[in-house]
Amino acid sequence: MSHYHQLTAIERGRIESLVILGLSLHQIAAQLNRSVSTISREIHRCSKDYKALSAQKDYLKKRKACRRHRIFENEILRSAVITAIQDNHWSPEQIVGNYQRIQGTSPFSCVTIYREIYRHNLGLPKNHGARGIARKLRHRGKTRHKKGYVEKRGKIPISHKLVERPVEANLRTRLGDWELDTIVGQDGGDVLVTMIDRRSRLLLAQRAAGRKSLPVLETLRAMFAKIPHEILRTITPDRGKEFGRHGDLTTEYQVEFYFPNPHAPWDRGSNENTNGLIREYIPKGTDIATITDEEINQMVWQINTRPRKMFGWKSSLEVFWSEMFHLA
Repeated sequence: MSHYHQLTAIERGRIESLVILGLSLHQIAAQLNRSVSTISREIHRCSKDYKALSAQKDYLKKRKACRRHRIFENEILRSAVITAIQDNHWSPEQIVGNYQRIQGTSPFSCVTIYREIYRHNLGLPKNHGARGIARKLRHRGKTRHKKGYVEKRGKIPISHKLVERPVEANLRTRLGDWELDTIVGQDGGDVLVTMIDRRSRLLLAQRAAGRKSLPVLETLRAMFAKIPHEILRTITPDRGKEFGRHGDLTTEYQVEFYFPNPHAPWDRGSNENTNGLIREYIPKGTDIATITDEEINQMVWQINTRPRKMFGWKSSLEVFWSEMFHLA
């Protein structure tokens, strides 16, 4: 183990004074208790007269240059991560997982991405006090209900309780067991009806002209009509009034609705999680009427094609079609 220490600014100042006094290299080395070679190299680095201040600045510059470079000083990698977060709405873990799946290894970890985001916003400029690209991450600034929050929505007649749902649906062993919810934009405006397949986590979404039961019913009719009958097995919605006419759909499509317990969003965990992803595209308070069908379809495509850790970084769309081919 080396016990060598770099010259300090004070030592460089003494060297400059001793050089001016005309001392030899051996005499200067003895004064500073340093080797002659150390003094010789230090003095001969300067092309002209030795100046302590210039020597110290040169040392600090070279010292900084010899450090290990940060991974995101690589502009290609940094741009790829920024694009994945801002445009694709991927989490750092998904970015790393996708690299590992495609290339066999990742040049960085998700911890590295988080550290660079909070250290200097991945090199992107931001206003004072703003959270920058961290706002693109999930749950940043998301409000949550406080302890003791009581659901005030009205009650609706339910056909089946969740405990009656088939075991296959509970275990996620097949396609066709769907979780159902609505995403609200502005009060009184359009809503987005979302359906999530419990097995593949595939997302279906379509606009409804309001949160009343009739427009939601009409939207669900249109969505159900596009789903093959063999993968329309069960529906698990929340207990909102907008699903008050679920009996009409049971009669028309021979599909049963199973309602979870009150105040238990974890009973529809896949749907709640996916709604959180959608909020990255459609923040609360957004007027959904201003969002085009093409933009909704693009959002659904991005969510369905993002890599999923639970599927070994395959996408929901890949898992869905793999299961469908087995059914064929």
